[in-house]
Amino acid sequence: MHGVIEEARRLGARTIFLTCTAREHIRVPADLFICLPTGPEVIAGSTRLKAGTATKTVLNIISTLAMVQIGKVYGNVMVDLDAKTSDKLVDRAARILMQLTGLARAEALYLLTRAEGKVKRAVVMHRRRCRPEEADALLAGAGGRLRDIIE
Repeated sequence: MHGVIEEARRLGARTIFLTCTAREHIRVPADLFICLPTGPEVIAGSTRLKAGTATKTVLNIISTLAMVQIGKVYGNVMVDLDAKTSDKLVDRAARILMQLTGLARAEALYLLTRAEGKVKRAVVMHRRRCRPEEADALLAGAGGRLRDIIE
């Protein structure tokens, strides 16, 4: 594990070390340490109880923040969704489009079809009254951040 961190740093990546051990016991060359003071488990030898739960919670927070930072979220909605693979995703995408555009379901589904299942593309097409290619160019120019285009 420490070798992976060292290699990531050698390649120029920022590194984070997440542990349930106190910082003074850690000898790893990471940029950021997240130390969760969970203490010993109730059942000795088990690592799936409070330490596991605390770790999962922090990883969920980090991944959620990452999704926001890279433009996959608008408000509290995951908008970087490609709804071509299943009926469940098409339904979810239609509901998101209805929420963000005010369109009726049939109109949202039609827009989604024109956008080839891509929710962000569909929102830009609707708000900017443009073709899919123009929506893609706008998204590329905004680094994929929907907010920069429609607000």
